[in-house]
Amino acid sequence: MHMENQSTFKELLVCNLGLIDYKSAWDIQLEYHEKRRNNLVPDILFLCEHPNTYTLGKVAQKENLLYNEKDLKEKNIDVYEIDRGGDITYHGPGQVVGYAILNLENWKKDTHLYLRSLEEVIIKTNLNYGINSGRNEKFTGVWIENRKICAIGIKVSRWITMHGFAYNVNTQLNLFEGIIPCGISDKEVTSLQKELKTKIDIEEVKMKVINNFKMIFEYSNITLKSIDELQN
Repeated sequence: MHMENQSTFKELLVCNLGLIDYKSAWDIQLEYHEKRRNNLVPDILFLCEHPNTYTLGKVAQKENLLYNEKDLKEKNIDVYEIDRGGDITYHGPGQVVGYAILNLENWKKDTHLYLRSLEEVIIKTNLNYGINSGRNEKFTGVWIENRKICAIGIKVSRWITMHGFAYNVNTQLNLFEGIIPCGISDKEVTSLQKELKTKIDIEEVKMKVINNFKMIFEYSNITLKSIDELQN
């Protein structure tokens, strides 16, 4: 039985959704979470970017959204209250967002270790660009000294994961000013572009994330599919 589980977990589908509305991506996650639960698909990693969006997790404090309705409308920012852990965060163009639909029963039934492993994927990717980053004992995510480069928030239902990470690559960081990111008021937010002082090829970053995800979660086989290929 153990060998069966291991072989099932070796296969990972990766689907690059490109720039996609947050609600559309959320609907896709829900659809494939159900399919994964029923063993109709293997584990899937969705990668995408979103238009300007603030999302509030289950424990989010409403006062951490600083912009009012007028500000949100002027800046064309959508707001969603969602079912992941964590507080409020920003999504936007130039950010690599990863949604992992994994069956942890075939890996390790340990949500804490899963979070640390997602962080490790981004830590390794930063290292690919010559940047040393790490964890903060108090706060989930990936940090370069006191600057947060990646937010992480997940949901696990029946040991199937949803949601994931938001990794700032060429992100418009001034839009973090409309929130208290993750409810943390005394820390900066940063991006690969800011740290390296040059714009980064986001598709190249996605490939490095995929390679590091494969290594950290010990997949032997990765298949890249478009959403059309996945749904046919």
